[in-house]
Amino acid sequence: MWMHSIDPVALQLGPVQIHWYGLMYVIGFAAAWWLGNRRAAKPDSGWTEQQVSDFIFWGAMGVVLGGRAGYVLFYNFDFFLTNPLWLFAIWEGGMSFHGGLIGVIITLIIFSRRYQKNLFDMGDFVAPLIPIGLGAGRLGNFIGGELWGRATDQSWGVIFPAAGDGLARHPSQLYQMLLEGVVLFSLLWWFSSRPRPRMAVSGLFLLLYASFRMLVEFVREPDTQLGFVAFDWLTMGQVLSLPMWLAGAFMLLYAYRGIKR
Repeated sequence: MWMHSIDPVALQLGPVQIHWYGLMYVIGFAAAWWLGNRRAAKPDSGWTEQQVSDFIFWGAMGVVLGGRAGYVLFYNFDFFLTNPLWLFAIWEGGMSFHGGLIGVIITLIIFSRRYQKNLFDMGDFVAPLIPIGLGAGRLGNFIGGELWGRATDQSWGVIFPAAGDGLARHPSQLYQMLLEGVVLFSLLWWFSSRPRPRMAVSGLFLLLYASFRMLVEFVREPDTQLGFVAFDWLTMGQVLSLPMWLAGAFMLLYAYRGIKR
């Protein structure tokens, strides 16, 4: 067992605090920009460095705004109804992956029209750029001592002081970092390194992320304000991931079974 005692503040400059979690966002966006430029430099990529830079900038806005809106609407809707301005209280924290994903999809739709690109071609290009940011974000969650797992008697259990009960818990943030970051990136980067049918890469991203998220949710502590949202065992994260899984499975079948377009 290990007592979590990591300082979430990476750097303090007078009254300004720079948190590790915020730095993880920077790492994620920087990695996406670098990887995107590597892919754009390949012959017939259909992308320029300027287009990659533009998309990363606006995609980052989609992640932040969508992530915040998703957290408020998916996880704290009742509080939002009585305090609608809380939607803009970003400094209080609270982000949702599924909301951020919606923000990125909206950005993809806008850019596909602006640059006259096929929406699914853009999704296939962007999907492998995302997992490093996801992994970095989960590491930020662990450093910040938040979004911990359920109680465990395993030797690698971690006591998170913020939980307030002194119980050793699964470091579910690290499980997610490994699966959503390392494993997902490795598989998608390998899969997308060779020509694939349109929407196959996007479909694999949705299918794998949803599978990993639903799996880890079984050892992750449900959100206090929600608890289990269905059948006394399904969490909000699992409910939101199910449509992703179905969409990913359909896209892969559509891509490889030659459904008439």
